[in-house]
Amino acid sequence: MRTPIDCRGAVGKSILSRGRAAAKQVDEVAPAEKALPPDAEGARLEGVPLGTIAREVGTPCYVYGAAGIREQYAQLRDALGKLDARLHYSVKANSSIAILSLLRDLGAGLDIVSGGELFRALLAGYKGKDIVFSGVGKTEREMEEALRAEVLLFNVESEQELHALNRVSKRLGVKAPAALRVNPEVLVDTPHPYTRTGEKGMKFGIPFDEALSVGKIAATLPNIRLLGLDMHVGSQISQFAPYEVGLQRLLHLRREIERATKISLEYLDIGGGLAVTYDAERSVDVRQFGKVISALVGGSGLKVILEPGRFLVGNAGVLLTRVLYRKRSGGKEFIITDAGMTDLLRPSHYNAFHRIEAVKPTGRTTVADVVGPICESGDFLALDRQIDDAAPGDLLAVQSTGAYGFVMASNYNSRPRPAEVLVDGDKFAVITRRESYDDLTRNEVAVPDWRSE
Repeated sequence: MRTPIDCRGAVGKSILSRGRAAAKQVDEVAPAEKALPPDAEGARLEGVPLGTIAREVGTPCYVYGAAGIREQYAQLRDALGKLDARLHYSVKANSSIAILSLLRDLGAGLDIVSGGELFRALLAGYKGKDIVFSGVGKTEREMEEALRAEVLLFNVESEQELHALNRVSKRLGVKAPAALRVNPEVLVDTPHPYTRTGEKGMKFGIPFDEALSVGKIAATLPNIRLLGLDMHVGSQISQFAPYEVGLQRLLHLRREIERATKISLEYLDIGGGLAVTYDAERSVDVRQFGKVISALVGGSGLKVILEPGRFLVGNAGVLLTRVLYRKRSGGKEFIITDAGMTDLLRPSHYNAFHRIEAVKPTGRTTVADVVGPICESGDFLALDRQIDDAAPGDLLAVQSTGAYGFVMASNYNSRPRPAEVLVDGDKFAVITRRESYDDLTRNEVAVPDWRSE
């Protein structure tokens, strides 16, 4: 049985606080809060009571703390020291335009995997030079959109994609800046098989033993500028050995490609995947990570790109949900909430663990399944969990949901997707409105417009 929640947050620290402690943190901006008795408002994210957000915005909703994102970004940036490196945030982790704008202000670039993410990036104020386009299945339309935006790099994942990119570039009369995403074929220990991308036989990247020949082909294509190499070993990586082995292989490949083609490569994209804490895991030592990377690529003359996603936003968010009912069946306790797998898919899809706590703890605990309203047996947020003995009407905070939460939400069971809220100090704002029933059917027609040949 797992231990009760402990409000762990960014790199193992708490992102939630309570009562007087929270008021002390925001004395400068909210002196009136000092008069609140302990726990009068329950848990807060930064200086804002979660109960206030739930009352004004409704549930379920995602709430993100700007300070946590800034802290993570600064830690990783500082860990890279004097290395010629830039952080390109992986948009798929959380693609809210407000989050992208916050990271732009910090100096981040972006790693995108679709034309839709490119559209979001441009809306958030990024320029093409800030963007690296990854993804195993880019369409020619997406390639054209990215070329018109003048993205920094295409991370090419197959020989066929390379030829398609050359063809689209020729049509537009430009040369495409390309890096080869190579599968380093390293063994990686991750919490779930779905988060492994750098092992042999994965769909991602060019097989390592084919990379040199693809590099030679790239050098001959008239509308391709081969500029770099790229890898990604997986997600939730807490050990540095996969990065070391993968980088050593890419650096060796670089020498072979440069010797065979007389091209001088400029970029080395080492991917992302650094782990965050969900339960009792040990936090990643980002300073040591920086030292490992610097020792391998420092002095190489290459510009390094790092693609953190979950690491920057994962621990900065919570999913607020309200208890609808309590139920007992087959000797088990069930806590039924208004959030389910349509709002947070990770527990069902990845068997992922997220700490859950009552916004206003009762002081009592129980062992229960926390389940949602979706008509699926696999709809759950936690199973057999020791948790606050919450009653109908109580608010629960599902921790560490800043990454792969809202972005994986769906309309299954015709459920509107939740709202997103950003907290910064003692203020908050809705950054994504809750969907309405009208939104569910906006693109549908009741009477088909039939066509024939």
